[in-house]
Amino acid sequence: MTKQRYFFTVLILGSLTALGPFSIDMYLPGFPAIAKSLHTTTAQVSLSLSSFFIGLAAGQLLYGPLLDRFGRKKPLYVGLVLYIIASAGCYFSTSIETLITLRFIQAIGSCAAGVASMAMVRDIFPLKDNAKIFALLILILGASPMIAPTAGGYITVEFGWHVIFVILGIMALLILLTVVFFLPESYKADPTYSLKPAPIINSFLQVLKEPQFYTYALTGAFAFCGLFVYVSASPIVFMEVFKVSAKTYGWIFAGLSIGFIGSSQVNNLLLKKFKSEQIIRVSMTIQVITALLFLIGSHYGWYGIGSTLALIFVLLCCVGITSPNASALSLAPFEKNAGTASALLGALQLGLGALATFGVSVFDSRSAVPMAGIMESTAVVGLLVLLFGASRIKHKVDVSGSGAVVAH
Repeated sequence: MTKQRYFFTVLILGSLTALGPFSIDMYLPGFPAIAKSLHTTTAQVSLSLSSFFIGLAAGQLLYGPLLDRFGRKKPLYVGLVLYIIASAGCYFSTSIETLITLRFIQAIGSCAAGVASMAMVRDIFPLKDNAKIFALLILILGASPMIAPTAGGYITVEFGWHVIFVILGIMALLILLTVVFFLPESYKADPTYSLKPAPIINSFLQVLKEPQFYTYALTGAFAFCGLFVYVSASPIVFMEVFKVSAKTYGWIFAGLSIGFIGSSQVNNLLLKKFKSEQIIRVSMTIQVITALLFLIGSHYGWYGIGSTLALIFVLLCCVGITSPNASALSLAPFEKNAGTASALLGALQLGLGALATFGVSVFDSRSAVPMAGIMESTAVVGLLVLLFGASRIKHKVDVSGSGAVVAH
């Protein structure tokens, strides 16, 4: 693969990966406006975010088998078209119940892009490059928290929150056209792959039985919960607790995202000296300690907006470092059924993330305590899974070198 083709392929896969995050980040500054327009509360509006995460998780399990049966591109076409239709529906929403439902459907469509892009990384690139490619995808994905909330804040103020969904629909259409004309099929359709429930369930169970998969997939998923909680709770913490405007919130969100994006690229430098599993252990430990400090200080009212920003920045850095390494290690043992494995990985991340964001709406607190408490709980569980699960891996597929199986 030429350097130009390599770059263009990564760019397209990155745009697919970024569609879901753009769908989340762009409408966050509009939470208060949506609540006022639909005669509800900001906490209730956050349920539309939870329904989106649930839709993403459910869609992962749907598209995994479809990608292995029909190839990568056909299910991707269906998902992107469904996303465009649901985005139009969101524009015309007149009740919070309708918006919550349509966001679920929108998520079902968008997750085809995420699952397909992860499977294609495993299809197209050498195993030893997977962690680096995932980090590059995070760099492209980083355009979402840098651009989307800032743009969303201005769009909400100038044109109203409905217009955000028009823009999202147009983005999906452009991505669809790019995929149709410029992205090659990376996996031939497999007519022998059964879509009957029993074989599909068995395929997922085979993936789950792999210790390397469940150890690093769950570790990464619990670490990633910190990001989901931040996304869900930040409109409440910054716009209702610290009283910043929608535009200012957009800039804050963009600034904090530098931690998540930058750390994923620092990870590429760390991989030159350390193995992925070593990096994850250190990153998870720091995440647990930082979240604990955040929880204690928030409970006692020690922190102003500056201290809160600093602690969240460190937490996002930890997530940005853990995520690409955990993804690469969890998918490394799979080749033939990489689509199923990547779907299950995404379902775990998004399913746990949805539960975490639901916790934010349940507490409905006018403080940072719920955010910090859930961040600490999920980080602790993630670290425990890593420590106990690693001991059960007898034969690890190494992603830092040739991809050889290493006995432990």
